[in-house]
Amino acid sequence: MSKKTRFYFLFFLVLVVAFFAVLSFVIPGFTATRFPPIGFVEPFSFTSQDGKTVTEKDLKGKVVAVNYFFTTCKGICPKMNNNLLPVYQKFKGREGFLMLSHTSDPGRDTPLVLRRFSDSLGVDTKHWLFLTGRKDSLYRMARHSYKIDDPKNNVAGEQDDFLHTQFVALVNRKGEVVKIFDALKPSEMKELERDIENLLKS
Repeated sequence: MSKKTRFYFLFFLVLVVAFFAVLSFVIPGFTATRFPPIGFVEPFSFTSQDGKTVTEKDLKGKVVAVNYFFTTCKGICPKMNNNLLPVYQKFKGREGFLMLSHTSDPGRDTPLVLRRFSDSLGVDTKHWLFLTGRKDSLYRMARHSYKIDDPKNNVAGEQDDFLHTQFVALVNRKGEVVKIFDALKPSEMKELERDIENLLKS
C-alpha cells in the first residue's frame, strides 16, 4: 500500500469516526443498542389509591416501571416491593419517572386499601401509583400489554383466574415495553436502575 493510499484510508477513517462522534453528541441515545419493543401500552382506565382515574395518557412522555402485586400476599410480593423501594428512592425526584403497581386482587384491594398500603411503604404517590380496576382489564394489560404474565395462564372462568408474578416491565417515553426484569433478583433491580437512567437521559 502506497503512502498516498494509506493517507486517504486514514483520512476517511478519521472522518467516519468524527462523524459518528458528532452524531452521538447531538442526538441523545444515538449509540445506544436498540431492540424491537416487546409490547406497547394499550389504552386503559384504572383507579388510583386516591380514587383518581389513571389512563395511558398519564404515562405519555414518562419512563415507567410496572408491576403487579396484592396487599394480602405473604409470598413473593413483600420481597418484590422491598426490592423496588431502592429504585423508587433513586428516581422519585426525577421528572419523567413513574412507578405503577397494579393489584392482582381488585376484589379486596380497593383504593382505600391501596392508600393504606402505600402509606405503609412511606412513598410519594405522585411518583409511585397503586392501581385497581376491573379484573379482566388488569389481567389483560399484564398479559398482552406489559408481557409480565403468559396469556395462556388465563383460565376458562374469570373467577378462578389469578395472576401472581414477580416480573417488572420497563416502559420508555414512547409507551413501548422494552424490557422485563425479575424483581426477586437484586442484580436485576440494579440493571433496571441503569436502564431507567439511560432512558431518562434519552
